Amino acid sequence: MATRANQAPISRPAAERLCYATGAALVASGLVHLVVLGVDGGPWYGPVSWRKPITFGLSFGLTLMAITWVTSYLKVGARLRTALLVVFAADCVLEVAGITLQAWRRVPSHLDMETTFDSAVSMSLAVGGGILVALLTTFAVASFRNGPGGPAGMALAVRSGFAVLLVALASGAAMIARGVFLTRTGHQEAAYASTAALKPLHGVSLHAVLVLPALAWLMSRTAWSERRRLRVMYAAVGCYAAAVLAAAAWAARTY
Repeated sequence: MATRANQAPISRPAAERLCYATGAALVASGLVHLVVLGVDGGPWYGPVSWRKPITFGLSFGLTLMAITWVTSYLKVGARLRTALLVVFAADCVLEVAGITLQAWRRVPSHLDMETTFDSAVSMSLAVGGGILVALLTTFAVASFRNGPGGPAGMALAVRSGFAVLLVALASGAAMIARGVFLTRTGHQEAAYASTAALKPLHGVSLHAVLVLPALAWLMSRTAWSERRRLRVMYAAVGCYAAAVLAAAAWAARTY
């Protein structure tokens, strides 16, 4: 019988299949809660809403699948990529599970320090967010350290996608930091309201890492020349950057 030390680690294709399956499950969870919202009703906005398991399930699921795909173009070691993806998938599940649990308990998932259990859930989500930042920043650095492979325009798409994703991570961290500060100083309602200004910026910048590489992949299926595909990709990056800047300006005005 093979010893634990001699057992082969999970292969990269197996890890990718695991991540894709997990991402699909998270998306399915979001869609299921969309049905729950239709049946149960309730507000869309506010700290207690079915919106949270819907949007977080969809966003985390899509992001996990996007990162799994996009990182296949990065020039990083197979073992390192596999390890980072598996941890990322587990962290995505932790985040969505905590948010979904609190939605069913009819209490806020973030910034809720009312009970010991709620505080534990809230802090676990914050810690999980920190792990997400570390993992995605590692992939972002790798994309700039060595040029990603792929068809014409993919390197630009991947690097731009990760650069914009860093904006999403920064805005998410800012929301949590300000909310925790307000909660700790006794301003619970203000803490819930404080995240509103940064949500559009966070949402817009979160999915560039999927949209831009997907465009590069789609163009590789056309008869367009590499020069034309690169021009279109530069235009797409410019448009996405303009959308992020507009969201940032709105956040600065209303924060």
